[in-house]
Formats: sequence, C-alpha cells, structure tokens
Amino acid sequence: MNPHFVPYAYGDRADITIIDLDHTLPMLRRAAKVVRAVTAQGGTVVFVGTRPDLRPVVRKAAERVGPRSYHVGERWLPGTLTNKIQVLSHDPYSDERVVPDLIVFLNPTHNFPALRECAQQHVPTIGVIDSNVDPRVVMYPIPANDESTRTAELIAGVLSVAGREGVALAQ
Repeated sequence: MNPHFVPYAYGDRADITIIDLDHTLPMLRRAAKVVRAVTAQGGTVVFVGTRPDLRPVVRKAAERVGPRSYHVGERWLPGTLTNKIQVLSHDPYSDERVVPDLIVFLNPTHNFPALRECAQQHVPTIGVIDSNVDPRVVMYPIPANDESTRTAELIAGVLSVAGREGVALAQ
C-alpha cells in the first residue's frame, strides 16, 4: 500500500487493503460537482480508460455527456497535450482550443505519461485511485478499486450523468 493512501484505507485483511467507502462517496460527489461545473461553463471533458475492458465504458461516458466530451480507449499518445502541433497536426495560429478543461482517468496507473502532461499543461484531473497509487498524482482522487470494470462503470456513469446535467444547465 502506498503510504499516502493510508487515510483512505479502512484496514487490511489477508493482505488485501479494504477501501473506506466513507471517504469514497464524498470524493465522488466532489468530482461530480467539478464535472458538472466544467460542462456548465461549456468546457470539454475527456474520459481515459486504456484497458480493453474500459474502452466501451469511456465511449459510453463520453456519449452520455454530449458533443463537448471525448474519450481515449486505446493508448494515450505521448505528446498529445505537450507537443500538440506535431501530434495533432494543429495550426498554432488557429483560435480553436485543443487542451481539454478536465480529464477523467479510470486507470491512472497505466497513464502516468498522460498525468505528467496534464500537470505540465495545468489541466485538472480526476482519477480512480487504488491502494497502490499515490493519491496526489491526480487533482481530485476517488479511492476505489481501479482494476474492477464494474467500479469503473459506476464511477464513469456518475461523472457522465453529472456532465450531462452541466450541459443541460448551460443550455
């Protein structure tokens, strides 16, 4: 267990860390408020889940939020945020904003290069943080099991519904 995860752990049993759901629920609510606020202001949200079982989850979450939401289900291409001119073939003189306003990571352990780029570009991040991950790697951690597809579906569902509510508020 990561030493910084200790406040979110209920205890250990048979060398398995039990996550305290009394911490998970308020942090999930806070993350939902952030997603709602970003989409209410017309911001873009990107859902990232790069395991094969998470691809349909992130696709459905992005579809649920609407046209200002995107998903990354394959591998995060390094330089997507920090070297966007070469990666995206983007004209640097264009007025279009390419950097998203918020990124939600369903499996942050496999996406440390993306987390590093988000920190460099000052993009807020939400992440499902398991006991083996430092919760400080994302701005808004949600302590939960990041290996469970069901957990990812639940969290992505709550966050995408909050995003859809934000879009409705904006209209």
